[in-house]
Amino acid sequence: MDHNVKEAWALGYTGRGVVITILDDGLERTHHDLAANYDPDASYDVNDRDEDPMPRYDYADENRHGTRCAGEVAAVFNNSLCVVGIAFNAKIGGIRMLDGDVTDAVEATSLSHNSQHIDIYSASWGPDDDGRTVDGPATLTKNAFERGITEGRQGKGSIFIWASGNGGKDADSCNCDGYTNSIHTLSISSATERGNIPWYSEACSSTLATAYSSGASGERMIVTTDLRDSCTKTHTGTSASAPLAAGIAALTLEANQNLGWRDLQHIVVRTAKPVNLRAGDWRLNGIGRNVSHSFGYGLLDAGAMVRLAKVWRNVPKSKKCRAIYPNPYKTIPRGNRLHLQLYTDVCADKRDNHVKYLEHVQAIVTLSAPKRGDIQIYLTSPRGTRSTLLAKRQRDTSRTGFKDWAFMTTHNWGESAYGTWSLEIDNDGLDDAELLKWELVLYGTDVFIGPTGFEPSSALSERSVQTSHNGDSFTDSGVEQRSIRWILVFIASLLPLLIGLLVLS
Repeated sequence: MDHNVKEAWALGYTGRGVVITILDDGLERTHHDLAANYDPDASYDVNDRDEDPMPRYDYADENRHGTRCAGEVAAVFNNSLCVVGIAFNAKIGGIRMLDGDVTDAVEATSLSHNSQHIDIYSASWGPDDDGRTVDGPATLTKNAFERGITEGRQGKGSIFIWASGNGGKDADSCNCDGYTNSIHTLSISSATERGNIPWYSEACSSTLATAYSSGASGERMIVTTDLRDSCTKTHTGTSASAPLAAGIAALTLEANQNLGWRDLQHIVVRTAKPVNLRAGDWRLNGIGRNVSHSFGYGLLDAGAMVRLAKVWRNVPKSKKCRAIYPNPYKTIPRGNRLHLQLYTDVCADKRDNHVKYLEHVQAIVTLSAPKRGDIQIYLTSPRGTRSTLLAKRQRDTSRTGFKDWAFMTTHNWGESAYGTWSLEIDNDGLDDAELLKWELVLYGTDVFIGPTGFEPSSALSERSVQTSHNGDSFTDSGVEQRSIRWILVFIASLLPLLIGLLVLS
């Protein structure tokens, strides 16, 4: 079990022509395993407002994080130094932005830096992973994400790779982290080398896929570059998983530079491998794809991603539909469950909000509770896929509840948007809670996306796709497995010939 990177390399993909930047505490650009791939145009020091991303050195080497992440992505090949980066021919930069006050302006500036040059932004940070914080991007940063996905990469959309968080020991939920919980980021969780859930890993419905990292005692950690021109074999956490995903994304973009930000997510969903990842919550979603709150759709497969990227047809423009629950003011008695249903007929019309096949789904919730951590929230789709939007967080004693918080799930990817959605809210507290608002925001397309992307003239339907172990099938040559309809047409065309042969005999 591995990321199948060698297959991608064997096919000739090494990240050439792709630019990645690490949003972190600096980058040791002079490191002998990074210098040849260093890109000054993908770098900036937001903290000190200059062009040099070199980290600030101290006796404890506290600002080593960014340099470690960079080596995983683009350390030089075959130079007998620390490690080989996954995309060892890509260009790598660093944005020094964590070594100071991390304000809304600092984040927005970092996420927007040279977005016509940088393809992939890799981030391994977020709000405190303490099991009680609920926080996310502020106004400027939200705008930076929006501009990135609409204008970045000449309109194809910047790729934002995000670590899902390290609050597992405190039963934190990555759906309370507004960065990894965003539709604009590709959220990456961790697996140990033996396929287990690491002790630090957070489970949530917004995680899209998984990459390797550290685990229990005796399991290997990640080998990479370190400060002072040295190496380390102890890089850990989801911080180490996100850069691996960024490197694999770079291989995929080299295979097809025309991929949009949503195309990359579609490819991840279709190629991630659930096999040998051990979690008790693996389920088939409504169209037969395996998905887990701990691992998303599974382990990233670089070989499968580049093969699919080569034949991928870009998805059409995303549609967005809002369905608001009428009269939402509901009391949630202590020790009880509130069960609400919402029918999404509004999403079936012919205007711009016609969403038929789903990508991301958000449940925007406003509620009050004497202890926020006593609340659990579940969303069930018309196809029966149940997402845990919020698990119980014992350490969260806040009385502020949630104000227009967008809980996101990727578990309905490819399902039909039509039908009745169910929201369940459990109150395990000693006092009543109150729901003040609930609305669904559905993102997706009004046309079916086939195994190799959008096919405007195809007769494919959701019933006609033959599925593999994770819900999709395609061939290396790009010839899709056609629908049963066409097989029947072919057989019917042979019937006159067969009848003629029988008559002659």
